[in-house]
Amino acid sequence: MKSLVTGGAGFIGAHVVNELLELGHEVVVLDDLSGGFEENVNSQAQFVKGSVVDAELVEKLFSDHKFDYVYHLAAYAAEGLSHFIRRFNYQNNLIGSINLINESIKTKVKCFVFTSSIAVYGTGQVPLKETTIPIPEDPYGIAKLAIEQDLKSANEMFGLDFVIFRPHNVYGRYQNIADKYRNVVGIFMNQLMQGKELSVFGDGNQTRAFSHVSDIAPYIAKSAQMKEVYGETFNIGADKEYTVNELAKTVMNSMGLSQDIIHHEARNEVMHAYADHSKVRAAFNIQDEFMSLEDGLNEMADWAKNVGALESSVFGNIEIEENLPPSWVVKKS
Repeated sequence: MKSLVTGGAGFIGAHVVNELLELGHEVVVLDDLSGGFEENVNSQAQFVKGSVVDAELVEKLFSDHKFDYVYHLAAYAAEGLSHFIRRFNYQNNLIGSINLINESIKTKVKCFVFTSSIAVYGTGQVPLKETTIPIPEDPYGIAKLAIEQDLKSANEMFGLDFVIFRPHNVYGRYQNIADKYRNVVGIFMNQLMQGKELSVFGDGNQTRAFSHVSDIAPYIAKSAQMKEVYGETFNIGADKEYTVNELAKTVMNSMGLSQDIIHHEARNEVMHAYADHSKVRAAFNIQDEFMSLEDGLNEMADWAKNVGALESSVFGNIEIEENLPPSWVVKKS
């Protein structure tokens, strides 16, 4: 079994690589290191530095390796920032995905596993279910939904089998804590280690269910070898929702550090987002409870303290500055 993992130097991707190696796969990782780190990649995997946007590189990889399975996790997953980087979002998250789908069709890949997002749902009835009609509200969610629909079209026209996962608010070791635009758990931990106030948009009463990566990666990895789940879409993640204010306090407890919370102007985002997971539990025979927020944060905090505080990255390619949250504005000299 030979598998390609895009984004395999990133957060969830690196964990999926480890799971695949345990399952006996030969793994090739494609990652441009825009959000990941080469040291995250298991030494048993072959690492290729490059982007899914590079159609020639993607074509050569598929031609050289004749992959059985593709696990597509590469994306710039800054949902809130996607409003202001629309061209970048669609080039990287949509067009890059189409490059992979094209080559998967041409080389007869057995199954294409795609990591989508609950961002496809937009504002809707919670808990969100796979039967909920998706109405994404931001370019990131729009791109993810377009890829889902393209996979279904590719299946109907060319027989490309696929499995789609919609994880949400995943955290854990290997998360890029220097990225100030996404991954609120990592942002909070980095701010605490820098001695800074914790940044919360709006009143902090937004609710999310925060999912430890160990409850996500194993099922993504094993799905390609489960023909009974081909063609299916699954929500996957934790069941219990928390407010962002509650998360901030729990993160401070896990880190053994305390700072004030500063509330910034509310941004355009879904207020309440958590999902129903009965479908994935039945399909994968998941009996155990997923990791509690406290245990998961304690595990990540031990890792984050070893990594230490990192200088927060700045996205320097903002395309639209109108309505950009003030904390994201890049000061010009």
